[in-house]
Amino acid sequence: MDELRFLTALHRPGSLVDAGAHDGLLALPLSRLPGAHVLAFEPLPAAFARLRAACAGSTTVTPIPQALGDAPGRLTLSVPVVEGIRQEQWASLVKTFEGYGQHVEAERTQVPVVTLDSYCLRDLTAMKVDAEGAEYEVLRGARDTLRRCRPVLTLELEERHRRGSTWAVPAFLDALDYATCFALNGRWWPASALNHATMQRASPDPSNYSASDPYIFNFFAWPREREAEVAQSLPEVRLEG
Repeated sequence: MDELRFLTALHRPGSLVDAGAHDGLLALPLSRLPGAHVLAFEPLPAAFARLRAACAGSTTVTPIPQALGDAPGRLTLSVPVVEGIRQEQWASLVKTFEGYGQHVEAERTQVPVVTLDSYCLRDLTAMKVDAEGAEYEVLRGARDTLRRCRPVLTLELEERHRRGSTWAVPAFLDALDYATCFALNGRWWPASALNHATMQRASPDPSNYSASDPYIFNFFAWPREREAEVAQSLPEVRLEG
């Protein structure tokens, strides 16, 4: 199950949020869904420049050069540089990338941070969160919006970026009456079924790309009142219970 398939199958017209939009790989196809308008948040200046160029002329994507978090302000965004090559996909507000030896350096940039709740959205239908370890803060800053709008969510949660994230984020969402699952072998599994030793073994070192097989990092969350809709819209993945 990939993010685009999940969000397309459960699409409802309204606002969609892409937190960590990078250069628009997901924001652009989502913006083509009927009645969709995507708010694409990307705080890394180089990536935002590409995102803005990719969305030029679009009336259904709004690129926003900010990070989402749990309080307004400014934070340090760190980008690892491995043997002179910037690893933008690992840009993080919660990691400094120190301690990995001379082959890993880091570029640091101060970026603006806002809460999603400050946008006072009334029609949020879906949200993708890929914040390299800061997913918990993104959702904390969206608590009122989640309660009000009840969107479906896709989340990239990796212990190598933030230890404890694969239980802390689902626990936060459980308190809002959300189910958080991952798809494997044709069925949905609750986040609590994740076996870290066999399903999410990977190094936090950006120069080391080895990982377990399977490597489960895409999680999907929905309000529990929408479980029947999930089962009907995604019949290829069995929903137990």
